[in-house]
Amino acid sequence: MATTSFIKIYGPPVLKTIKALEKISVDMPEVCIMNTILAGDYPIMYRDPTAIADYFSTVSSDIEVERCNNIISKSGEKLGEYDFFFEWFKEPTTEQLNNLIEKIDEALTPFGCKYTITTKK
Repeated sequence: MATTSFIKIYGPPVLKTIKALEKISVDMPEVCIMNTILAGDYPIMYRDPTAIADYFSTVSSDIEVERCNNIISKSGEKLGEYDFFFEWFKEPTTEQLNNLIEKIDEALTPFGCKYTITTKK
């Protein structure tokens, strides 16, 4: 079972926050993701790397083909009460988890929204 870091967003702007989290994920090859936006398009996105590249081009202009093939979680993990998750390919170290929190804090500070992060196996 994979370790997953679940994010719950509190307050606006939710869409901008999700986009900021996606931007973080593009540069983190050790994770794949799922969020409330992708969940609705999951069946289409799951099978089409071109659709994935098009979707993420709004977040990062330099996403590589290999990353498009593994950026969206295929595990079937559910979001539940959360808005976003980072699913780790390998058990994360404490340093990796702390780095993720730092990246999230930095990315979300301009928006003024709050979040919680819960990491589970």
